[in-house]
Amino acid sequence: MRAVLTWRDKAELCIYDLAFKPDGTQLILAAGNRLLVYDTSDGTLLQPLKGHKDTVYCVAYAKDGKRFASGSADKSVIIWTSKLEGILKYTHNDSIQCVSYNPVTHQLASCSSSDFGLWSPEQKSVSKHKSSSKITCCSWTNDGQYLALGMFNGIISIRNKNGEEKVKIERPGGSLSPIWSICWSPSREEHNDILAVADWGQKLSFYQLSGKQIGKDRSLNFDPCCLSYFTKGEYILLGGSDKQVSLFTKDGVRLGTVGEQNSWVWTCKVKPDSNYVVVGCQDGTISFYQLIFSTVHGLYKDRYAYRDSMTDVIVQHLITEQKVRIKCKELVKKIAIYKNRLAIQLPEKILIYELYSDDSSDMHYRVKEKIVKKFECNLLVVCADHIILCQEKRLQCLSFSGVKEREWQMESLIRYIKVIGGPPGREGLLVGLKNGQILKIFVDNLFAIVLLKQATAVRCLDMSASRNKLAVVDENDTCLVYDIHTKELLFQEPNANSVAWNTQCEDMLCFSGGGYLNIKASTFPVHQQKLQGFVVGYNGSKIFCLHVFSMSAVEVPQSAPMYQYLDRKMFKEAYQIACLGVTDTDWHELAMEALEGLEFETAKKAFTRVQDLRYLELINSIEERKKRGETNNDLFLADVFSYQGKFHEAAKLYKRSGHENLALDMYTDLRMFEYAKDFLGSGDPKETKMLITKQADWARNINEPKAAVEMYISAGEHVKAIEITGDHGWVDMLIDIARKLDKAEREPLLMCAYYFKKLDNPGYAAETYLKIGDLKSLVQLHVETQRWDEAFALGEKHPEFKDDIYVPYAQWLAENDRFEEAQKAFHKAGRQREAVRVLEQLTHNAVVESRFNDAAYYYWMLSMQCLDIAQDPAQKDMMLDKFRHFQHLAELYHGYHAIQRYTEEPFSFHLPETLFNISRFLLHSLTKDTPLGISKVNTLFTLAKQSKALGAYKLARHAYDKLQGLQIPARFQKSIELGSLTIRSKPFHDSEELVPLCYRCSTNNPLLNNLGNVCINCRQPFVFSASSYEVLHLVEFYLEEGITDEEAVSLIDLEAPRHKRENKWQEITNNNSQTLRLDETMDSMGDDDPFTAKLSFEQGGSEFVPVVVSRSVLRSMSRRDVLIKRWPPPLQWQYFRSLLPDASITMCPSCFQMFHSEDYELLVLQHTCCPYCRRRIDDPSP
Repeated sequence: MRAVLTWRDKAELCIYDLAFKPDGTQLILAAGNRLLVYDTSDGTLLQPLKGHKDTVYCVAYAKDGKRFASGSADKSVIIWTSKLEGILKYTHNDSIQCVSYNPVTHQLASCSSSDFGLWSPEQKSVSKHKSSSKITCCSWTNDGQYLALGMFNGIISIRNKNGEEKVKIERPGGSLSPIWSICWSPSREEHNDILAVADWGQKLSFYQLSGKQIGKDRSLNFDPCCLSYFTKGEYILLGGSDKQVSLFTKDGVRLGTVGEQNSWVWTCKVKPDSNYVVVGCQDGTISFYQLIFSTVHGLYKDRYAYRDSMTDVIVQHLITEQKVRIKCKELVKKIAIYKNRLAIQLPEKILIYELYSDDSSDMHYRVKEKIVKKFECNLLVVCADHIILCQEKRLQCLSFSGVKEREWQMESLIRYIKVIGGPPGREGLLVGLKNGQILKIFVDNLFAIVLLKQATAVRCLDMSASRNKLAVVDENDTCLVYDIHTKELLFQEPNANSVAWNTQCEDMLCFSGGGYLNIKASTFPVHQQKLQGFVVGYNGSKIFCLHVFSMSAVEVPQSAPMYQYLDRKMFKEAYQIACLGVTDTDWHELAMEALEGLEFETAKKAFTRVQDLRYLELINSIEERKKRGETNNDLFLADVFSYQGKFHEAAKLYKRSGHENLALDMYTDLRMFEYAKDFLGSGDPKETKMLITKQADWARNINEPKAAVEMYISAGEHVKAIEITGDHGWVDMLIDIARKLDKAEREPLLMCAYYFKKLDNPGYAAETYLKIGDLKSLVQLHVETQRWDEAFALGEKHPEFKDDIYVPYAQWLAENDRFEEAQKAFHKAGRQREAVRVLEQLTHNAVVESRFNDAAYYYWMLSMQCLDIAQDPAQKDMMLDKFRHFQHLAELYHGYHAIQRYTEEPFSFHLPETLFNISRFLLHSLTKDTPLGISKVNTLFTLAKQSKALGAYKLARHAYDKLQGLQIPARFQKSIELGSLTIRSKPFHDSEELVPLCYRCSTNNPLLNNLGNVCINCRQPFVFSASSYEVLHLVEFYLEEGITDEEAVSLIDLEAPRHKRENKWQEITNNNSQTLRLDETMDSMGDDDPFTAKLSFEQGGSEFVPVVVSRSVLRSMSRRDVLIKRWPPPLQWQYFRSLLPDASITMCPSCFQMFHSEDYELLVLQHTCCPYCRRRIDDPSP
C-alpha cells in the first residue's frame, strides 16, 4: 500500500472536523469560525460559509445528501442545505463538541459539554438529555436504532433513538483515558454491530452493541484524535498526536502510514466508495491522498494465492473453485506458491506452509516453518525446500531455517522469475532480465545458464511442456517464440502483455493484450476472442486470467486450432486438440472428417466420445471387411457417404466400384423409387418389376400411408386401403372409398361403417348401412350415438325394432337422471316391470327427500300404471287394489306437501282455511297406518294453529291434547306448550262458519269426524277440492242396472225443458235508475227436480245407501250439472251431480281431480299444467 498526494491546501486556522458530501463531490471543513467548502476533484475552495460566532468544532452530512450540520463553541448548531444555505439554528447551554446524522431517519444528534439533543425535520423542538460528563464524540449504528456517545470521563453510553440509555461501557482507564473518537463499523458482512473506540489512554478497542469487548485493547503509542472507517468497513484510519495518519485493518492491525504531517492530525476521513483519504491538521493543512493497494499474489498451475484485506491470504483452486483463507493478522508483503508449498512474507518474518496431503484437490494448509527475520525483496519464490529472494540484481537462496545457501548476481535488473519444476531441492528457475537476457538457474547450482539473449527487456516468460520452446513477452508488447535448442526465433506476434503455454499440448500457446485473447497452434494463424486482463496459465481448455484483483478460469473451446489441423488433414493432431476441450458438434465434425479421410482409428475414438453407435458399427464392419481382404477404398467411402446421407455420391462410387445392385438396394430401402428408376434408366424389365414389388412392400409398411392407400385402391385391395385410412382417421378419403364401392361389396362397406362410427361420424355410417340395407345395424348405430329422433322415426316405419330402441332409450334416460321420461319410455316399450320399478324408486326417493308433491305425482303415475296392467284378467284384482292404494297415497302426499311447507319454511303459501281443511282431511284419512314421511305432529300442529286462528277452539284444544301424547321436535316444543296454555283461555266451542255441510242430507258435520271423510248422517263420502280441500257441492250417483255408460251420457246430453233461471230476475227501469230484483214468488227450481227427490234419506241405518238414478232422472239432468270420471276399464265410470250449478267446478280430464274453476285456472296459469297430475294444458290427450 502506498499513498499518493493528490492535492494540498492550507487554511489559517486549525481544522477540527470535516465531512464529505455522500456523493463525494464536495468536502466541508470546520476551520476557525467558518466552514470551508472544497471541490474534492482538484482542491478548489468553492465557498467559505459564515454563520458561527466562535470556533466550529464539528460538522456532519446527512446520508441522503440534502443537509449538513455544524456545531460551534458559540453553543449553536446550524442546519445547512446542500446548496450551502443556512436554514435553521438551535442552541445548547455549552459549546457543541460533536454532531452526527442518523443514516436512516436523518435525525440529528448534537452533543455539548453537558447534554445532547435529538432533532429531526418533522419535529419543531429539540429533545435534550443531560449528560454526566463532557461528550467528546458520537456515532449512529448502521440501522439508525442506537447512538453511541463517548465521554471525557472514559465512559461510553449507548442510547436508543429516544435518547434513553440502553448500555453503559466503563473503560478500565476511567477519567484518565478520555474517549476521544468512536465509530460504528459500516460493514454489512458482520453479524453484530461493532464499535471502534480510540481513547487518550493510547488504546484502540472494539465492542459489540451489548457492551461486550471484542478481543483485547491494542496499544497505539500516541493520543488518537480521529478514527474513521472505509465505506465498506474493511479498513480503519487513525490520526492524532503522532502527526500522521495510520491505516489499520478492521481488526486493529496496523498496515502503514498514509501521510506524515507537521502537526497533530485532528480529523481524517475517507471519500465515500473510494480509496481517497483527506487529512485535517492543527496547523490548518488539508491533504488529499489516493491510497494505492498493489496486488500481492502467486500462481502455480491451478492454485492461485492472493492477499485479501491486507492481512489475509486466500488460496483459490482455479479448477474446483474451492477457496481457503489464511489469517496472518499482520500486513502481508509477498506471497509465493509452488506445488504443495506456500510462502508468505510478513513485516518481521516469512511463514512457509505445506498441504496436509498429496491430494490434488486438498486445500488444508499448515505451517511448516517460520523464518523470523526481516527481509527486503522485490520478488519472492518458494521451492520444495528453499525460498528465493530477489533483490534488484541479486538472487538469494535460503533454506526453510533461514540459512543463506547460495547467491547469484545478475548483470541487469531482474524483471521476471518463475519456478519451472524439477526434483525437490534441484528445481529450475526461469529468469528474465531487463537487458533481454533469459537465464535458467538450478537451485543447487551456482552457475546460471544463459538460454538466449534478445535486444529488448523481458516482461513475461514461459517454457513449453517439453522444455523445447520458450515464449517471451518484451517491453514492446511483442510475443516472441524461440526454439531453445537452436536459439531460432520461430515466430512473433504483436500486442501481447502476457503469455502462457498449454501444459497439456506442446504446440499450443495463448497470449493476451489489447483486450483480446490470442490462441496459436503450431504455425497456424492466431485465433482471437475478447478477454480483459492478463493470461497467467493455460491448462487444457482452461485459460487462467487475472483481471484487476480477481483470478478466473475461462473455459475456451479449442475449436479454431482443431479446424486448422483438420483443413490440413492432420487428424491425429486435431484429435489431440479436441481432447483439450471442444464442443460436441466439433467432435462430430472431427469424426466425420476422419471417417471420410479413412482414418478409422481417429474416427472411432471421436465417435466413441459422442456415443454415436451407428457409425461405430459401420467402422467395425469396414475393419472386419479389411481383415477379410477387401481393399476397395471406393466401396468403403460409398458406405460412409450413404451413412452420411450423401446418397448420390454414394451411388456414383458404388457404380464406379461395380456394385450397382448396392446402389439400387440403397434407393429402394430409402423409398427413393424415383431416383431408383432414374438410376436404372431403360434397363432390364425384370429389375423394373422387382422395383415395383419393393414399392408395394414399402406401401404395406405405411411409411407413406396416403400413397399406400392410393396404391392399394389401384390394386383393388380395398380392405387394406380402408384399414389404413380408418386407422389414420382420414374421413374424407374414407367417404370417397365408401361411395365408390358397389353395395354388393358388403365386407368393405361394413368396415367403412365401423370406422365411421369409431371416428365419430355417425351420419356417414348411417349412409353406409342404408346403402347395404342393414337396418338392424342402423338402429343400433342411432342408439349408440343417442340420435333418438332418427331412431324413433325408424321405429315408426319398422315396429319390429321398437324394443331395440325404447329399452336403451329408457336406460339412457335413467342414467342421465331423467327418471320420469325413462319410466314413460319403459312403459312405451311394454316393459311394465321396469316402468313400475323406476317409479317406485322415484317415489321412495321423493318421500325420503321430503319432495311430497313429487311423491304424490309419482304415486298417481304408479296407480295409473297399475290400472293399465289391471286390464290383464289374471292380475286384475291385485292391480286394482294397488291402484286404489296408490291413489289414496297420492291424495295424502299431495295434501301433506302444503303441511310440510308450512312447518318447515318461514313463509306460508296457503290460506289459513286451506291449511285447516288439509290438516282435517289428513287426520280423517290417517285412521290406520301413517305412510312414510307424513308426520302426525306436523299435521296436528298445523291443525291446532289454524283452528285457533279461525276460531275452532274446541278442535284446537283437541289437537293440542293429542300432541301431548306424541314425541315433539324441540323447535315446536315451546310453541306447542304456549299454545296449549293460551287455548285454555278461549271458549270451548267451534265457530259455526267452519262446520262442514253434507250436500246430500244437509246435515252439519262435526269438525272432527270419527267416521273419516264421510257424512255422519247419510254416510255419503265427501268430495274435496284438490286445491283448497273444501267439501265440494257434489253428490255421487250410480246408474240403475241395465244402463250402460254410453246410454247414461246420451240421456244426460238430452236437455230436458226447464225453467229459465233468468226469469227470477226482474229489471225495472225509470228515468234515474236501473234496478235488478230477485223475484221470490217464483217457484223454486229444486221442487220439481227428480234427482233432489232421490237424495231423501231415512235416519237410522249405519250402512251407506248410494243414490241410484233411473233413465228418467238421467234425462232430467242438465249436462253442465253432471261431472263424469271416465275411468279406463276395468273400472266403472263415476258420476257426480253439482247441487249448486252456478258455482262452477272443473275436473282435470287426466287425473279426474275436482277443483273450484277459479282455483284451477289460477293454478294452471302458475304451473302451465294440472297441479295434481301435471298434464300440460297444451296436451290434447286426456
